[in-house]
Amino acid sequence: MNLRPLAAAVLVLALAGCTSNEPLADQYSDGTGEGYISGDGAFTEIAQSKRDAPIEFSGETVSGDELSSAELAGGVYVVNFWYASCPPCRTEAPDLKALSEEYTDVRFLGVNTTDTAEFASTFEKTFGIEYPSILDAQTAAVQLAFSGAVAPNAVPTTLVVDREGRVAARISGLIRDKSILAAMIDTVLAEAD
Repeated sequence: MNLRPLAAAVLVLALAGCTSNEPLADQYSDGTGEGYISGDGAFTEIAQSKRDAPIEFSGETVSGDELSSAELAGGVYVVNFWYASCPPCRTEAPDLKALSEEYTDVRFLGVNTTDTAEFASTFEKTFGIEYPSILDAQTAAVQLAFSGAVAPNAVPTTLVVDREGRVAARISGLIRDKSILAAMIDTVLAEAD
């Protein structure tokens, strides 16, 4: 009995099992050497009854000031995790700038996960970003504060935080269309106090 055709069929099936329909796994295995795993732009909105406890954090901003969640308490705010050489961060920066100017009653906050103040400042000047960013590279304290609720597991990650300081929505990866984030902000703004 010739077992070669059977062995070949088993080998083909085994190799087929090594392929993936998962974009992040494919990104890692393709060996592009990008140095990061980017989210796919998937977004999640969390019902008020399902939100975790308020997030508490503090850190030093690019300008050297201290900023904490207590200063943002009582209002809706947006948190964007980024770093200067991240291609999707650079792509979405104009949309974040535009939304921060459109939603004057919503605070925007960046959390820089990698850079020094010099690199982060250059990025902000290049894209005209006027809202503050906390430098989180040395301690990762802000990233850890959010990891218990809705982990910022990709860079960029953008979160909408409700008036109680709870994560209400997340975009993991590039904001594909600023209307997605705008709709999330509108939903949280419309919630009763």
